[in-house]
Amino acid sequence: MILTAALILFAQADASVLSPEGRQAAERGLVVLAERQRSDGSWSGDVGYKTEDHYRAWNYDVPHLGVTALAGMAFLAGGHVPGRGAYGDVVEKAVDSVIGQMQPNGYFQAHESRMYSHAFATLFLAEACGMSENELLRPALQKAVDLIVDSQNRDGGWRYTPYTEDADMSVSACQVMALRAARNIGLQVPRSTIDRAVKYVRDSAVRPGDRVPHMPWSDTPPRPGAFYYQPLHATGNEGSRVTWPLTAAGVTILTHAGIHADRDIDAGLDYLERYHERTNEVWGLTNQGHYYFWYGHYYAVQAFHMAGGERYQRYFRELERVLLRMQSADGSWPNRTGPGSNYSTATACLLLQIPREYLPIFER
Repeated sequence: MILTAALILFAQADASVLSPEGRQAAERGLVVLAERQRSDGSWSGDVGYKTEDHYRAWNYDVPHLGVTALAGMAFLAGGHVPGRGAYGDVVEKAVDSVIGQMQPNGYFQAHESRMYSHAFATLFLAEACGMSENELLRPALQKAVDLIVDSQNRDGGWRYTPYTEDADMSVSACQVMALRAARNIGLQVPRSTIDRAVKYVRDSAVRPGDRVPHMPWSDTPPRPGAFYYQPLHATGNEGSRVTWPLTAAGVTILTHAGIHADRDIDAGLDYLERYHERTNEVWGLTNQGHYYFWYGHYYAVQAFHMAGGERYQRYFRELERVLLRMQSADGSWPNRTGPGSNYSTATACLLLQIPREYLPIFER
C-alpha cells in the first residue's frame, strides 16, 4: 500500500508539470497546424539534410513526409484520434496522406525524403493504430517495420538510407522509437534487433580516457555521460562529434529498448542536465529555433519523462519556459535552420503535450 501510494503521488507530480499556460500554448499551435494542413492531408517543408550546424535542402516547400508525421503526432498527443473529436478529420487526413507514401518494398518516402521520415511515418501510424484500433494499418506497418529491421547495419545502427553500411546515433534513435511503437501494438520486432541497437549505443558512449578532439560544431564537450555521433571504432578515432542532441538520442534508445536503471542512462541524464540551459540559450533563443534545439528536445523530453521525478520536473519547467518565450504571436514556433515552421510548431506542440501521456509510447 505504501509503494502504491508513492507511485500515485509520483504520477500526480509528473502530470502537473504542464502548466495552464503551456497547455494553452500547445492548443494555439494545433490551431495553426490545422489551418496549414494541405488539401491532401500533408504539411509542407523543405526536404534536405543537416550538415554540421547547417541545413541543406534540395526540395523546397513541398509536402514533407516527416513533418506530416510529426504534425499528426502532435494532434495525437493532444488526445485527438482519427475520425473523432475536434481534430478527428485533420488526423484522419494525415493518416491517409502518410500511408499513401509507402513504396512497394515498405519504404515510406516522398520528395526524396530519407530514413528519418520513414521512422516518423512508422511511429505516427503505429500510434494512430494503437489509439484508434485501425486494424487496416497493420499489414503496411509490418512491411515498414521489416524494412527497418533489414536495414540495421552490422554495428547495430541505421543511416540516412536503407541498407547502408554505416550508421549514426540520431537516425538510429528514430528507428528504435518506431520499433518500440510497433511492438506496443503487437507487430513482430526481433529481440535481436533491439539488443544490437543497445550495443550500438554502448559502443558510442564517451568513456573516461577517450582522447577525441573537440569539433568546432559540437555544442558540448566530449565528457563521460555523452554519446558520440558514431562509435569511435567506426571513425578511426577521428571526426566523431559529441552534441547535446546526440546524447539525448543515445539515452532515448536505451529507454525505448526497455532499460531504465542503468549507468549509461544516469550518466547521460546528468550530462543533459548540465548543458540544458546552454542548449536552450544558444540553439533555442539566440538561433531562433535551430534544428539542434528541436530534435535535441524531441529526444530529451522522452528520456527525462521516462526517468520521472524531480529531475524530469526541473527539465520540463525550464523547457516550457523557453517554449513560451519562443512562441510567435500567431501561435507558431520559429525554425531558422531546418525544414521550416511547420516542423518546429509540430515539435513544440508534441513536447508540451507529452506530460498528458495520451500517446502510448510515452506511457511509463
